Formats: sequence, C-alpha cells, structure tokens
Amino acid sequence: MTHEDSQDYSRKHPTGEKADSLLAEAVARRAKDGKIACTAAFEIASGRGVSPSEVGKTIDLANVRLVKCQLGLFGYPPQGKAVKPARNVSPDLEAAIRKRLEEGRLSCAEAWEIAKGLKVKKMDVAGAAEKLGIRIKPCQLGAF
Repeated sequence: MTHEDSQDYSRKHPTGEKADSLLAEAVARRAKDGKIACTAAFEIASGRGVSPSEVGKTIDLANVRLVKCQLGLFGYPPQGKAVKPARNVSPDLEAAIRKRLEEGRLSCAEAWEIAKGLKVKKMDVAGAAEKLGIRIKPCQLGAF
C-alpha cells in the first residue's frame, strides 16, 4: 500500500469486492474510533469459524485501522511498534526461527507457532527476530 492509500485500506482489494455482512457487523461491533485490535480480529475469526485473512479483508473493506499487533509490530502510538530487539536470543529460539524462514522472512503464523511450541510470548519471538535482523511478514490479517 502506498502512502496515498494509507487511509483507504479497501484499495488493497479488487474493486467491487464485498465483505460478508455478518463479519462486517462483528467488526463494526468491536471497532472503536475506527480502530480494531489484533486480538479482537482473531476473536472474531475464531468465533465465526473463518480465517484471520477473511476478517482482515473485512476490516480493510470497512476502512477500519488494525492496531495493537500481538507481535508488537504496529499500532502502538506514538512510537508505532512496541517490540524491541531482544538482548539475547536462546539457541533454541534462534534455531526455531531460522528453520521456519521463507525467502529470509518469518511469517506471522510461524512466529505464533514458535511461541506456542517453545511456550514463550509472541512478542519474545518478535523481539528475537528483531535482534537477528529477520523481518516478520506476511501478517495473518493482511496488514503487512
């Protein structure tokens, strides 16, 4: 998305694309001041039995801003991101991250799986990736 499109999230999708009305209602109920938290988006996906990307598309089409990424990568004013590079990265965590890289990047979904498997916080995985100079992309909700 270009800077000019930054407030029109619907432009990420083909013209005329429509959101599921029930998802759109759920997003509207959870959004506050034109924003919705990542956790709320995942709760909608889980509760409705749909993929996070479907909820993300609905959020985009409603031009609602996604905030408070669970990996700490965006949506934390005023600095934007909450995650900080880890001071140290354990060999197990580094190995798990490097094993799951695709084209030099770690997907959001893989970061979550690593956190679950190693029983660490999601932001700890993101902090390790920051320390290792590894970019996390793509987002499960389609934010990046």
